[in-house]
Amino acid sequence: MNNLLPFLRLFSRHPWRLGLGVVLAIVTLLASIGLLTLSGWFLAASSLAGVTGLYTFNYMLPAAGVRGAAITRTAARYFERLVSHDATFRVLQHLRVFTFGKLITLAPEQLARFRQGELLNRFVSDVDTLDHLYLRVLSPLIGAAVVIVVVTCGLALLDVPLALLLGGIMLLTLLLMPPLFWRLGTSAGHQIAQHQASWRMQLTHWITGLSELKIYGAADLWRAQLDKEELNWQQAQRRQHRLQALAQSLLLVISGTTVTLLLWISANGVGGNSTPGAFIALFVFCGLAAFEALTPVAGAFLPLSHVTSAAKRVQEIIEQPAAIHFPHAKISSASGINLKMENISFSYPQRPEPVLQHFSLSLNAGEHLALLGPTGCGKSSLLALITRGWEAQQGSISLNDSDIALWDEASLRSRISVVTQRVHLFSQTLRDNLLLAKPDASDEQLVDALNKVGLAHLAEHNEGLNAWMGDGGRPLSGGELRRLAIARALLHDGDLWLLDEPTEGLDASTEQQILTLLQHVTRGKTLIMVTHRLSGLDAMDRICVMDQGQIIESGSHAELISKAGRYWRFHQRFTL
Repeated sequence: MNNLLPFLRLFSRHPWRLGLGVVLAIVTLLASIGLLTLSGWFLAASSLAGVTGLYTFNYMLPAAGVRGAAITRTAARYFERLVSHDATFRVLQHLRVFTFGKLITLAPEQLARFRQGELLNRFVSDVDTLDHLYLRVLSPLIGAAVVIVVVTCGLALLDVPLALLLGGIMLLTLLLMPPLFWRLGTSAGHQIAQHQASWRMQLTHWITGLSELKIYGAADLWRAQLDKEELNWQQAQRRQHRLQALAQSLLLVISGTTVTLLLWISANGVGGNSTPGAFIALFVFCGLAAFEALTPVAGAFLPLSHVTSAAKRVQEIIEQPAAIHFPHAKISSASGINLKMENISFSYPQRPEPVLQHFSLSLNAGEHLALLGPTGCGKSSLLALITRGWEAQQGSISLNDSDIALWDEASLRSRISVVTQRVHLFSQTLRDNLLLAKPDASDEQLVDALNKVGLAHLAEHNEGLNAWMGDGGRPLSGGELRRLAIARALLHDGDLWLLDEPTEGLDASTEQQILTLLQHVTRGKTLIMVTHRLSGLDAMDRICVMDQGQIIESGSHAELISKAGRYWRFHQRFTL
């Protein structure tokens, strides 16, 4: 239950909406009870008045009461659904923002323990499951408790023992049944959460890898595993539904027994009157209607184990202590960036082989450096260390002669422009995808950045910058994605540029245009470019060739060619 406390605190952001939803639910229940109680008494009293002729009564008031209760129930039910679901959606919105806010602060090494499909499942499915906490647990329990008090106090005006009998049985049912069925349903709830997450993850992997599975004849085996996991999920759901049916059956037995007791005891008199007449119907129908308030409560705690499991799975991610700490005090630094890396050693978790070994590098402000080397030699990892995506196990990194650990996150991010290998296109407008780099940029600045990278055609349609990108909109090719990332870097315009394969996926002509653009816009700025290509390297101030986490050659294009070493062999291979 402690796993739910951080999420329960988010409910305090919408106390009025959530409270109003509970009030409307109570009004709906009381209107339903009043409608059935008054209707039962009215029909019984009318039949007795017509048969015996011993007494008369004003039938206009009960008839008006019946109509009023029916109208109140209908209106209250409508607005209760409206308010409750609106409040729930708002709480879910804050839950998602709260969860994502926790995720975004975690370092990649903390997220690397979870596969992407599992992270997505926890962020989407498990967070959505938490809405049961209000709709199926809190609101029904509070409503049932208030109804018991109101019904008991109301009936006590007519007969205290009968009122206490009904109220006492309902209260015991409320106190005993939910914990009982929560205990019985804990195992099924945990299994539902586990199998649901496993099935969703396997389905994601099966869909994304379907082409390869078909080619190598493994699709049927994977599909069989998926079907087996789905069967286990369905069996867990079946067990929970059986418990739900058992809870409803037990509640039906309790309500039937209670109504029988009310009928038997009230037959001897109501409120000291030995001839109760129509009051027998009033107590009987009130008992029947009152137990309807307990209907959602009988199995209210059955989904609680599922909700608790979902909350625990989310907390396993968001409650990790931050692996990388940024100071709060802002650092003041002169314009331009010089970089110094000394004796850096780094390896990824659960991978014993080092990526970087005693690596050292120094760049002056405004210097342009190209990094070459085979895949896996540590080039991209080097950029990740500079942006503090990862922390080195040994060594130090300094920017402008200040240890990078002393830089606050805002200052560090504002001074670095990054083009990563994997460029994400958000399912948003073209404007939104560009404003990520510079939120206060004008439309003219956005269009100018697109023009510089050769993507002006994206904004030339009728929608312009409002054109929808990604899912449901215009997809981009690999080369267009790369140029979009460069446009973001142009807008951000930091003092240190980190480019990881910036011309990947571009044709030769476009590659030359982009390299010329980068040389122009980064003049006077420090630049590190990771590349496997040799185009434009003669314009670099220095070229470093890496292998097995170390620099094995360093110098200008002309110097490295004259040495006839590794770079010269690269050059010979690509120019033949």
